[in-house]
Amino acid sequence: MSMINTKDILETIKMIEEEHLDIRTITMGISLRDLAADDINVLADKVYDKVTRRAEKLVATGEQIERELGIPIINKRISVTPIAMVGATSSANSYVPLAKALDRAAATTGVNFVGGFSALVQKGFAKGDEILINSIPEAMAETNLVCSSVNVASTKAGVNLDAIGLMGRIIKQTAELTKDNDSMGCSKLVVFANAVDDNPFMAGAFHGIGEPETVINVGVSGPGVVQSAIRRAGDCSIGEVADVIKKTAFKITRMGQLVGALASQRLGVPFGIVDLSLAPTPAIGDSVARILEEVGLEVCGGCGTTAILAMLNDAVKKGGVMASSSVGGLSGAFIPVSEDEGMIAAAQAGALTLEKLEAMTAVCSVGIDMVAVPGDTTAEVISGLIADEIAIGVVNTKTTAVRVIPAIGKGVGDMVEFGGLLGSAPIMPIKTGSPAKFINRGGRIPAPIQSLKN
Repeated sequence: MSMINTKDILETIKMIEEEHLDIRTITMGISLRDLAADDINVLADKVYDKVTRRAEKLVATGEQIERELGIPIINKRISVTPIAMVGATSSANSYVPLAKALDRAAATTGVNFVGGFSALVQKGFAKGDEILINSIPEAMAETNLVCSSVNVASTKAGVNLDAIGLMGRIIKQTAELTKDNDSMGCSKLVVFANAVDDNPFMAGAFHGIGEPETVINVGVSGPGVVQSAIRRAGDCSIGEVADVIKKTAFKITRMGQLVGALASQRLGVPFGIVDLSLAPTPAIGDSVARILEEVGLEVCGGCGTTAILAMLNDAVKKGGVMASSSVGGLSGAFIPVSEDEGMIAAAQAGALTLEKLEAMTAVCSVGIDMVAVPGDTTAEVISGLIADEIAIGVVNTKTTAVRVIPAIGKGVGDMVEFGGLLGSAPIMPIKTGSPAKFINRGGRIPAPIQSLKN
């Protein structure tokens, strides 16, 4: 490794102390494809045993690297093979015992979250898929650390409208079962188009089918660092701003590469990818919305927002790709409303609407993320919101997702409080005209012409 000079070290210390630079997560992916049992409780024990055995040293190793490098690693997480596939080896009609086994394993290993209570149904339901999806509300209500995701569409396969209709109802049920704490179960549930196999971020992480037996993926983050760099650049052209972001993303990604390589070496597990997404937190100075405002918006959500976000997302990718040959996951900029202090402020001021958020998702990493809507929103309207967001992903050959919280008993202007990294969110107005007739047609929206790449 080349000599690191004093200036670089001091710059990194400043990034960590003043600008909220951190490694957001190291996530260990674990394959459960070798597990099978007809009895769900036997299978649950096998899941618990394998996950705790594989991830036994994950947290301790993460903490050791934190101490040595002086870089905060906020989360240590686990992702597993989509549980619908594991559960399908049993004769059970509910996979809640598997969710509970994962929750116990997360508690035993000391990780913050475990992802993979998931099903991939972009082209239809295989054995286990519907059982898993119907188990989600109870699983989210009965566990603390388990995250769930369902992939309902892909550019290659088209859109599974039956699955979208079902997910609208599942999200409502999950909200009802967890209504005593602001329908928090929905914050751990995400609906995807084009879900990726190596995403280290929650709630969408699962261990994909083409992945090795075990793998380490790293998610970095540094919105505050990017914002400070733009501020220091002062009055310059937009091309120069893009350049500043690129150079900053390079430095942040380098750090992720170093942490991932160290973790991989010490755990004896292959290093997968660095996901260089700018993931905000509710802390002041750690916001993607404030980056957009730093570039030149009066308030995030106004005209010009989508253009600046597109530039930011692209510059982050270009800088990161130079810093690591293992860039993957989602990589770009996240816009989760409840997890971003600037987004919360913009939504409360009425500057950021659901429609504007949807437009922004056409140019950034994920989608309509951590958005709270009134508790009386119908299942069909939620399905319609999902369908719109999923269409953006399918047509643009990119990952999009919806993580929406219909907060039972609350209306526009109220707040939901989740605490920690999940933050708090104002309930946003949503158009209530019913798409029920469309959703209830069911079937599959054919794959777009873009899918015919061969």
